[in-house]
Amino acid sequence: MVRALVSGRYDDALRAAREGDEDGFRVLYRTVQPGLLRYLRVLVGEDAEDVASETWLQVARDLGRFRGDLDGFRGWVATIGRHRALDHLRRQQRRPISADQVENLGELAAGDDTARAAETAIGTEAALALISTLPRDQAEAVVLRVVMGMDATAAARVLGKRPGAVRTAAYRGLRTLAKRLEQGGGTSPGGGVTHFETPALKEVR
Repeated sequence: MVRALVSGRYDDALRAAREGDEDGFRVLYRTVQPGLLRYLRVLVGEDAEDVASETWLQVARDLGRFRGDLDGFRGWVATIGRHRALDHLRRQQRRPISADQVENLGELAAGDDTARAAETAIGTEAALALISTLPRDQAEAVVLRVVMGMDATAAARVLGKRPGAVRTAAYRGLRTLAKRLEQGGGTSPGGGVTHFETPALKEVR
């Protein structure tokens, strides 16, 4: 019942925003912006705020033509953000992810117990820096599925891939993060592992 009421609130905000209501748009912005910003930070680093601003300008311009619910809106905004980020990277002529820092770690065997350790390292600034060391396909899949909370189908639409490919990339990314955490690569400045709440690994698969 509570979930239905919350969902109804966002549906109302989305409907109002499409009709030009500023309060409705503000609700959508506050709901989607945190996850969008984390996603963009993995792609463009410190330029995420600028790219997010470009994203929301396009969202505001085209919102009247959007059709769908909040989950669809979240995916739509992420798709726009990804396009703006890639445009930005082309302008800057630099790569989004330092893939050479991680060579084939996604293919290493890791048990569920090891991979589950990665669940505590997704969602904050320190974690985003760690995610950014993954190959780009894994980094994007992990952020969209775990940080932004999209299912495989929605994330696949954003990335232009099949859901199965997104599931595989996300799982390999989590396994790689777990391996790096075991090796001391996911510790906070104070020396301890930073903890966050995330979906169970089996839910990401």
